[in-house]
Amino acid sequence: MSTEPQLRAIADIVRVAGAGLWLRGGWAMDFYLGRVTRPHRDIDFLCRATDAGRIVAALRGLGYRDLPGNAPAGLQHDLETPAGVDVQVTLLGEDADRCPTVPAGPYAGTRWPADLLSGPPGRIGEVSCAIVSPRAQIEIKEMMPVWVPGLRRREKDRRDVARLRAAMAEREITPGRATIAEHENTPGRTTTAKHENTPGRTTTAKHENTPGRGANPGTMGA
Repeated sequence: MSTEPQLRAIADIVRVAGAGLWLRGGWAMDFYLGRVTRPHRDIDFLCRATDAGRIVAALRGLGYRDLPGNAPAGLQHDLETPAGVDVQVTLLGEDADRCPTVPAGPYAGTRWPADLLSGPPGRIGEVSCAIVSPRAQIEIKEMMPVWVPGLRRREKDRRDVARLRAAMAEREITPGRATIAEHENTPGRTTTAKHENTPGRTTTAKHENTPGRGANPGTMGA
């Protein structure tokens, strides 16, 4: 699909939904870089579970229709715009340390990177949107094949990580992910070892192999 309908959809979503949405995946990278770098299959957003009802109702008011999905209830909303753009809104919970978590389903309580929602606003042209932290996005893309044994590294993820690292270096931001020791000593962080040894880690394969649907909370994004 052309990126123009997707950009228009992002602008409309930001306009009607207001605060409480964060772009993730490939579009989050492009909004951080300030330009479109590659085609995107769909648009992926994150929102807190407490905001989901308000946000989804606003999108339905734009004529968005619900799509059938395989995710457990309370985990995500799969929608399609009148122009045929796929939009996924993935919900976030929060633990006692205020770290974002998977809110429902068999992996409820699994932590996302603690700095997931601390990214700077992104912009392409006249469209501005909150985005996930570039550092967290790099961690997710690099570590997902470790968290999910047998998951292949995608070439587009390697290219995305390289673009993000180069942009962060230009802005003098250290892009490297935290070490295992740093995870263990930082309140609210999940250790790499925990992810590797916890069977409940959300898998990419579960939803990326589902025909017609996008990624689930543990995936790298489109």
